[in-house]
Amino acid sequence: MICTFIGHRDTPDTVREILHKTVEKLIKERNVTKFYVGNNGNFDRLALSVLKELSKEFPHIEYYVVYAYLPQNNDENYLHTIYPEGIENKPKRFAIDFRNKWMLNRGDILVTYIKNNVSNSAKFAEYAKKKGKEVINIFR
Repeated sequence: MICTFIGHRDTPDTVREILHKTVEKLIKERNVTKFYVGNNGNFDRLALSVLKELSKEFPHIEYYVVYAYLPQNNDENYLHTIYPEGIENKPKRFAIDFRNKWMLNRGDILVTYIKNNVSNSAKFAEYAKKKGKEVINIFR
């Protein structure tokens, strides 16, 4: 089972605890072993920190940072990264959409933080639902 993450750039840090519980439950109860996360915004940062932490307790899980475009500096030094094939031909303004669809097409479950139903995150949650994916919104 594969899980992907898409959420608001301005997700508050207070979401980390529920995100941690949600991901841990997916590992323990749903046998999710692979995770794809982007590198744009606070939700992605929170998801990545949760995955790093949980990988110590569950060394069998794999997680990958999926780039929409190559980083311009060396500050983003992730152990496992993916640069989706074909994204290099996309204009920069469409790269995040391409990357998100790439992740969703490969995943089984989407964990998201959506507080605004007219956002890009909501658009991708609807896309995932139409593709038959399970969507877990941790917004409370």
